[in-house]
Amino acid sequence: MSDREFGGNDDLSLPKATVGKIISEILQSDPGVTFAKDTRDLLIECCVEFITLISSEANEIAEKEAKKTIACEHVKAALEELDFGDYVPAILEVAADYKKQQANREKKQTKIEQSGMTEEELIRQQQELFRSATDKFNAGPQ
Repeated sequence: MSDREFGGNDDLSLPKATVGKIISEILQSDPGVTFAKDTRDLLIECCVEFITLISSEANEIAEKEAKKTIACEHVKAALEELDFGDYVPAILEVAADYKKQQANREKKQTKIEQSGMTEEELIRQQQELFRSATDKFNAGPQ
């Protein structure tokens, strides 16, 4: 499948700077090799095509299972279906690492937790604010 089958959206791309950094990291081991800009652009088009192919196949698999969210197992099945099974161990490792990072990530505090007040204190403060606003409203313009 290609972009053209999805309406020819020319906005589908990857950041050139990011792809350039990835290429530079790979080429560090061979300092005599350079990567032409038009070749970088071709690589970006190939990556977008690959992502479109895999996501389309994963979407079809999810739809067959009556799922509305594409999950890791759908991507895994898509890779295997499209004969990219060699990538499966690597993506499963990345997915496991991501889950670990999310589990270890600090939970953001809610505004209530940030206030340092008990629920009763917050309710009392809210009632006082309502009472004050009602008094000001009832007093009218001055």
